[in-house]
Amino acid sequence: MIMIKGAVGKKKYKEPFSKGIMARSLYITDLGYDKSYEIATCIENKLLEENISEISIEDLAIFVTNYLKNYVDPVLAEKYIKWRNVRKSKEPLIILIGGASGVGTSSMAFELASRLGLKNLISTDMIREVMRKIVSQELSPVIHKSSFNAYESIRTPLLGPDPVVEGFISHVDVVNVGVEAVIERALKEGISIIIEGVHIVPGFIKEDLIRKSNVILFTLIVRDENTHKSNGTAHLAEQPTKPAYKSHQHQNPSTLI
Repeated sequence: MIMIKGAVGKKKYKEPFSKGIMARSLYITDLGYDKSYEIATCIENKLLEENISEISIEDLAIFVTNYLKNYVDPVLAEKYIKWRNVRKSKEPLIILIGGASGVGTSSMAFELASRLGLKNLISTDMIREVMRKIVSQELSPVIHKSSFNAYESIRTPLLGPDPVVEGFISHVDVVNVGVEAVIERALKEGISIIIEGVHIVPGFIKEDLIRKSNVILFTLIVRDENTHKSNGTAHLAEQPTKPAYKSHQHQNPSTLI
């Protein structure tokens, strides 16, 4: 049996090598779970072959890195090292995933949370809903609309060529107050989190937050309009309580956005 030595604070411990735990740590390198488990088994056999019956977590990480580099794929070894560095960092990891409705921000967020082992995930729709309870419709009518029909509540004359886009910009600007508050709180408390939704738009979140090395922003797009439309239809079917958009010149507002 191979024993792994580790420490939590000042308390030291030993535990048996687990192929399941090893497979989960390899899964992050973009391997499927079956392949990860297969490699975890090979690593265990290699440790036994070299008569290693006891090894520290740090030395095991080096052993795994060398095994991936020499016997599997150097690229996977590099991914494994990078993820180890992220896990060891004292700074929280803040992942922001934006994109129009129907491009898959929720699916991507759930997949990333699973792969990275992150327990905190929130949508910008949820942040907006909390803000609606705090800010009255009279004070901020825009926030009480959806992103695609926010233009209906704009009180001042529209300046841009497209009201849907202008309404969306106003909507995002307001909701981002809540998004920034969540980011700042997560950074202060050291909480890793994924925030996803249509309101995550480059250029709207404070630059000093986006510039932080542990705050990562992604914007998802679907280049094919027909695919995007079909995704949007499926998205609404999965969430029947979500209001459907009103026709805007016979074009899906999500596509405009």
